[in-house]
Amino acid sequence: MQSLYSLSRVLYIQNNLYSFRNYCVASDNQKHYEARKLLGFSTDELYEIVADIKNYDKFLPFCTKSTILSNYPQQCIANLEIGFPPIVENYTSIVKLIESNLVRARCFDGRLFHYLESTWVFNPALESNPRTCLTDYSLKFCFKSKLYSHIASVFFKYLVQEMENAFINEAVRRYGQPSISMYKLSPASISPELK
Repeated sequence: MQSLYSLSRVLYIQNNLYSFRNYCVASDNQKHYEARKLLGFSTDELYEIVADIKNYDKFLPFCTKSTILSNYPQQCIANLEIGFPPIVENYTSIVKLIESNLVRARCFDGRLFHYLESTWVFNPALESNPRTCLTDYSLKFCFKSKLYSHIASVFFKYLVQEMENAFINEAVRRYGQPSISMYKLSPASISPELK
């Protein structure tokens, strides 16, 4: 009887959160972040980490579950569960993969975001050091919920920094210390041929 009560309580809370989320109508609060960094890891090493979507829940903060729904040549469909209790949401993206060069995720299910696009581009950096990479990262999104937009506005810089640091920390864990110190550079537009 206790488990039936617990289940009905969970369903009640989920239904009310769902109703509340739908009540928070669309917001024009769009977020955009771009960064260019010179990192002491190879393009292959960084690509392998960013393309390792099925393990995001093991190293990315606020990612509680990561599932590959289907795999195709040079792309996959992935579902990510994000948040922290009691706010936990999920969304589905199509992810374009170009080995050692590009990982681009675009949310397409439309439940949580008006749009979400995350793009990583990896290019060799220093000829004298093959274990260096010029990394361009771009994140663009707009939540459907005004509540989530407000939360994102307050914590945006922190969340992006935490996510970037998580990828770099995972590179250190897998491949050891970087060959050079990280350098932040002026962001560059993602080249049109990779879009």
